[in-house]
Amino acid sequence: MKSFMKGAVLLTIAGFIVKLLSAVYRVPFQNLVGDQGFYIYQQVYPFIAIFGIWTSYGFAVAISKLLADTSESAHRSILRIAFVYVAVISISVFVLLFFGAELLAGWMGDAQLGRLLRVGAFAVLLMAPLAILKGFFQSRNNMAPVAYAQIIEQGLRVSVILVGTWIVVSRGFSLYAAGQMAMLGAVVGGLGAMVVLLFYFRSHVAFLKQHSTIQIWSIVKKMTIISLSVSMSSLILMLFQLVDSFMVFRLLEENGIVQSIAMEQKGIYDRGQPLVQFGILIATSLTLAIVPLVARTSRKKNGRSADMYVRLAFRVSFLFAVAAAIGLTLMMPYVNETLFQTHEQSWTLIIFSWQIIWMSLLLIITAMLHGFGKVRVPAVLLLLGLLVKISSNWLLLPIWGVMGAAVAGNIGLAVIVVGLVFYFKKVWPLQFAPLSYYAWLFGAVSAMSVVVLGWSLVADGYVFNELSSRISAAFTTMTAIPLGAVVFMAIVAKSRIITEKEWYIIPFGRKLATLQLAINSKKIGEKR
Repeated sequence: MKSFMKGAVLLTIAGFIVKLLSAVYRVPFQNLVGDQGFYIYQQVYPFIAIFGIWTSYGFAVAISKLLADTSESAHRSILRIAFVYVAVISISVFVLLFFGAELLAGWMGDAQLGRLLRVGAFAVLLMAPLAILKGFFQSRNNMAPVAYAQIIEQGLRVSVILVGTWIVVSRGFSLYAAGQMAMLGAVVGGLGAMVVLLFYFRSHVAFLKQHSTIQIWSIVKKMTIISLSVSMSSLILMLFQLVDSFMVFRLLEENGIVQSIAMEQKGIYDRGQPLVQFGILIATSLTLAIVPLVARTSRKKNGRSADMYVRLAFRVSFLFAVAAAIGLTLMMPYVNETLFQTHEQSWTLIIFSWQIIWMSLLLIITAMLHGFGKVRVPAVLLLLGLLVKISSNWLLLPIWGVMGAAVAGNIGLAVIVVGLVFYFKKVWPLQFAPLSYYAWLFGAVSAMSVVVLGWSLVADGYVFNELSSRISAAFTTMTAIPLGAVVFMAIVAKSRIITEKEWYIIPFGRKLATLQLAINSKKIGEKR
């Protein structure tokens, strides 16, 4: 368990860094290219991201599980089958993206997007070796190469995107050329990750000399089912983005909005993506760290119960998701202007940001169900939510514009989460949290709201009112958010709705446990 936890923590830290970089880089990128440039990039990004998540994450987990469940003599055959299988899929997707670029771009309503699809297609060719190597190391509980590769991949990708885009824009090239440079970042990042993994793999080459005969189709079937089931919850946000890529811009144009304005509107709408990604960092970290413990403890008849981990994952995820969503609701006009230069469509982004709550719960509950071996019903619910998103887009976009797309996203995710909660209760009838938890949470966010709203009105109206609009918004944001966080965490710590022992289980929770002990030291002393 100690070795397992060490590997889980390492992957959690790497995953946190990767997700943080993924959320943060979009802000300077949008500042460089503006809303039209951001629209161009966000239209194409989901195509590459969806396949990347499925292969480098989903297939890697599937391969590691198959290797862990079979004898070492069969590992060479499994890896060879996996490589050929993923390579065939990769080449097929490459052909679709590269040679079908004009067709896909036409369906999105912007023929020039084909140039970006062609560049991004080359990143797909790297997915087979990445999936195989990650799966191999994960099966041996050697998480260091995987963690380092993830960080190197994202670091190179972000560097190429920002530096390359700055060069392209400063030299007067088109926004589509800037988008091509951004897609090139995925190719460079993938190459960097592959070099790192091959460096660590060189000492394991002799291990592959063993050989045994196994059934090919059985391996392919298991690999497909496992890869899709474990990556589906991570894919849903990307699939929603892909739906928006095909629908939002086209429907805006069809309803009489000028092309350039429609591009800007879609780009402003896409500002919500990094905000949601940043908001679900806690849930993502918990998924990586706690859910494997749920899977392990649920299979054991004695020892620590999995119930504790299930309740903890839900309570912490919901706690920070609600705080993030309400905080963004209160501060959105200031956050919007601080990060993205204007406060346009702040109401749309407020609605969009409430996806943080749904996505956090979706990630946690789906991952825990997978830990119990329940994959079919969650997959059906995710597909149902996707269909609801598509139909809601058709209905609401013509009426409310991009705000309708934001509402549609919440409706689709809400359908998934409600279904997951009912199914989870059927599979494992336990109470996620007592009523006192929700009462204290309501009190904490209410106090936070009063403080944040009060201070932001005073700061913007009197303290920073002589500064320029964006600088005033930045100072208001940078003071109000920490102030609200302190108030929120102080009440949460005082209430002890998450105990000190539970904080210690959570990644980076040690300092919160120390803070909570300090706040409650007098109370604890009186009890003694």
